[in-house]
Amino acid sequence: MQSQTNSLAKRRAASTRNAAIIFLVPAFLFLIIYIAYPIVYSFNLSCYDWNGFASNKAFVGLNNWKELILDGVFRKAFLNNIIIMVLSIIVQLPIGIALATFLDFGGKKLNVFKVIWFIPMLMSSVAIGYLFKYALDASSGIVTGISKALGGHSIDLLGNPKTALLTITVAICWQFIPFYMVYFLAAYSGIPSDLYEAAIIDGAKKSQYFWRIALPLMKPAIKSAIVLSMVGSLKYFDLIYVMTGGGPGNASELMATYMYKNAFLSQRMGYGSAIASGMFILITIISLITIKTLNRKED
Repeated sequence: MQSQTNSLAKRRAASTRNAAIIFLVPAFLFLIIYIAYPIVYSFNLSCYDWNGFASNKAFVGLNNWKELILDGVFRKAFLNNIIIMVLSIIVQLPIGIALATFLDFGGKKLNVFKVIWFIPMLMSSVAIGYLFKYALDASSGIVTGISKALGGHSIDLLGNPKTALLTITVAICWQFIPFYMVYFLAAYSGIPSDLYEAAIIDGAKKSQYFWRIALPLMKPAIKSAIVLSMVGSLKYFDLIYVMTGGGPGNASELMATYMYKNAFLSQRMGYGSAIASGMFILITIISLITIKTLNRKED
């Protein structure tokens, strides 16, 4: 009897293992073909001088990496990415939490606001880029129109090196705040309603419930949101490229836009690959440090 039980347990374990292999193999193949291989190929291509079309590639070793380290434009682009990252976290997350709290406390009667406020997230980044580009146009944009109506002059927010990056950040926040609103609404749904009812019965105000009960319970979601916002901010491309193309000058240049210009416009595929590989290294390091710091605070 014992041997039959052991044999049945072994068959079940083998069946579970085989099923796991069947379902995991396609996922692993997808990761290898579309993620791991492009990363390895990008690092390999960064050691060549190639225009992206010629059949032959000239091996240059670490010359592209040396140029990258000394490239002032890349350092400027990296700094711009950091600025957008910090501003995105500071603006998007608190507003997302505030909107989610408002909707959670309001109940079903505020469901219409969920739809209205989520509309920017349904639009593509390219469409939003063109929307803000034309709305902020120096000659016919909304801001210039209001300024002239009040007796002022034309205002060029995207053409001014001092305001271009901040203006782009506003557009980014407008698009992604709805995402974090829904994200924190999901976090609210994970908090047992009994806690809210008990707090109200004990005489706590809604503000006290938020600061002392809800917000501490949402810390894991907040930490995940910080990492998501941080990684996304370090690889922005489409909206920035549509609105300013990295200009004026290099005022709003980001690592992704600089990589695109070198790889496809200047046809320096090798150097563009070095920039992409540098982005991968920097994003990985910053992500690991952030996750380590957040987990350390939790400990």
